[in-house]
Amino acid sequence: MRYVEPSVEQLEGLLAEQAALRRVATLVAGDPPPRRLFEAVCEEVGRVLGVESANLSRFEDDGTQTVVGAWAADGAPFFPRGERFPIDGETVTGQLRRSGRPARVDEYSGVRGELVKLLRAAGIKSAVGAPVKVAGRTWGGIVASSGRPHAFPEGTENRLADFAELVTAALANVDAREQLAASRARIVQAGYEERRRLGRDLHDGAQQELVGAVISLRLAQRRWGQAPDEARELVAEALDHMESGIHDLRELAAGLHPSILTDRGLSAALEALATRSPMPVELGQVPPERLPGPVETSAYFVVAEALTNAAKHARCSHAYVGVRVENGSATVEVHDDGVGGADPAAGSGLRGLADRVSALGGRLDIESPAGEGTTVRARIALGTPAPV
Repeated sequence: MRYVEPSVEQLEGLLAEQAALRRVATLVAGDPPPRRLFEAVCEEVGRVLGVESANLSRFEDDGTQTVVGAWAADGAPFFPRGERFPIDGETVTGQLRRSGRPARVDEYSGVRGELVKLLRAAGIKSAVGAPVKVAGRTWGGIVASSGRPHAFPEGTENRLADFAELVTAALANVDAREQLAASRARIVQAGYEERRRLGRDLHDGAQQELVGAVISLRLAQRRWGQAPDEARELVAEALDHMESGIHDLRELAAGLHPSILTDRGLSAALEALATRSPMPVELGQVPPERLPGPVETSAYFVVAEALTNAAKHARCSHAYVGVRVENGSATVEVHDDGVGGADPAAGSGLRGLADRVSALGGRLDIESPAGEGTTVRARIALGTPAPV
């Protein structure tokens, strides 16, 4: 293939494009508000490509798009930020949404659709675009438009993809921050709810038993000399109250942090859970060595919550529990042979466990096909600090 040396004009265009990309990358690194970033990207795209207008749109679930960033040359028509428009299949945005790949339309005169009418009315005759993706799905797209047909050289849509990738990186940062904030908020809320639950349980359980014991002992004290038999019955009643209260306190303490986990480790604690379960539980491999405290605690509560859910909802006859350590993480797995079809988002218990595991650098996954049982699997990083 014969080498063709680029012209001075082409080299200058390439330098201008690289400078624009550096400016956008620097802006992204500074963590700007989304609106400022979107407007800056559209302006850089418009000026580098020398077009009349550039837009950045977010694709909505109802088949429309919302303009979140816009730029236009002086006097050129454009779609303002905040406006909402349909997405036609053969327009650039329609192709972006359908394929998730860069797209172009060299001449809108032969394209039909509601959006095309708006484009023609605005004087737009050709366009190129690149998708913006977040979490593996097409979030939206950047579109550069021109009032001339066939205005864009071959490959322009791929050059536009470089700008789209920078927007993708910025949105990923925003999404990560939002998820972290939501996770922390759920952890705080779960703490409040747990304290309220403990208060109710103490009031309705152990406190009532201890109050009953005090009343019985006071009555026995008054009757000790006059009616010793009745006094002895009251003392026995007080002892019953005391034993019930101690049992309730032990149950509460086990729910907070079981002493067997602290004293004897994860294997013994899981054996105790399996023994108390109303259904048969097969305890598979569990590492004999002690794991970091936060890891053991999270693993224990993952198993406890999964077995509780299985007993309540799965209508299962058997469950399996196993823990293995590999590649710097502990993997906890609980499987039941129940009806499946569990909804991970339905209960606050599993959401709380997911937040706890995430705080340790891990992940909670749930597989529950209908009729095939449910598997709860948590991967917890070792050597990480306790969750805040």
